[in-house]
Amino acid sequence: MRLMLFFDLPMITDKDRREYNRFHKYLLKNGFIMMQKSVYTKLVINNVTSAAVKQRIRNNLPNDGIVELLEITENQFSKIEYLVGEEQQLVIDTMDRLVEL
Repeated sequence: MRLMLFFDLPMITDKDRREYNRFHKYLLKNGFIMMQKSVYTKLVINNVTSAAVKQRIRNNLPNDGIVELLEITENQFSKIEYLVGEEQQLVIDTMDRLVEL
């Protein structure tokens, strides 16, 4: 499965920028990969892992803005069409399973 996180955070004040940076660093530290400026993705093995990741995100949400989370299958994710630009090499978009030992 794949978790896709979308967000739109305010960047008006210094506090807003600090909150954005904190959330951005949190996502990267916890295995999310940036697909676009405010679109991140993370590969999860099963529903239990997905639920744990979702709860950790809820515990680390910024105070303002919009944060959305979408859970999709690897099959659905592999059907992304790149209309302009190139796919990122950091994002695994095949049906191969990722297993950490």
